Amino acid sequence: MSERRSLWREYLEALLVAGLFLGFTNTFVLKTFFIPSGSMEDTLLIGDHLVVDRFIFGSSPKMPLLPAREPRRGDIVVFRSPQNPELDLVKRLIGLPGDKIEMRQKQLFVNDRQVDDHSFAVYKNPDLNRSYGRDNFGPIVVPPEEFFFLGDNRDMSLDSRFWGTAPRKYLKGRPFLIYWSFGGETPNENWPGYAARAKQLARTAMSFVTKTRWTRTFLIPR
Repeated sequence: MSERRSLWREYLEALLVAGLFLGFTNTFVLKTFFIPSGSMEDTLLIGDHLVVDRFIFGSSPKMPLLPAREPRRGDIVVFRSPQNPELDLVKRLIGLPGDKIEMRQKQLFVNDRQVDDHSFAVYKNPDLNRSYGRDNFGPIVVPPEEFFFLGDNRDMSLDSRFWGTAPRKYLKGRPFLIYWSFGGETPNENWPGYAARAKQLARTAMSFVTKTRWTRTFLIPR
């Protein structure tokens, strides 16, 4: 009997250690994130699930000794929304502190130089673009310790053109891997209740094989 209790205790201790390790990793080093909207198409699709490196920008004051680098133009970044800090966003970093940002007829200029962004920027709804005046913006100068972000899907992205710049302290990390891409039903930010979420998980499980985008598995977003 004592041997059985000892075995169960070892299992329990192993589970606790694994749970603490995963919790530490998800809190301080790596974090998972999924794409709920099309603002970053075609780079990131609705249903892409990402692994986010939380230390690359050195944004956590709790572990300042781990390696980090400064944010760079062109980085895809997960950060807290300036409008609602409880909400995480993912956009492309376009402007660094001190940069002059302008858009003229959909063409992006940084520090008065035309940016060739055709490898990632798309315009899918020109009528909506004209309605909301997204073709033209600025010029503005990015304030110190602030960053300017745009979604790759320029016609369908609520970004720095509308809510301004985001402070450095809001940066959470950089996605470096798509570990799963699901083309089926994707949950939103609102909690639907336990029963509805259980049904949703069941539907996801049933369509896992047929609706998983296998060609995007382990893809590195750029």
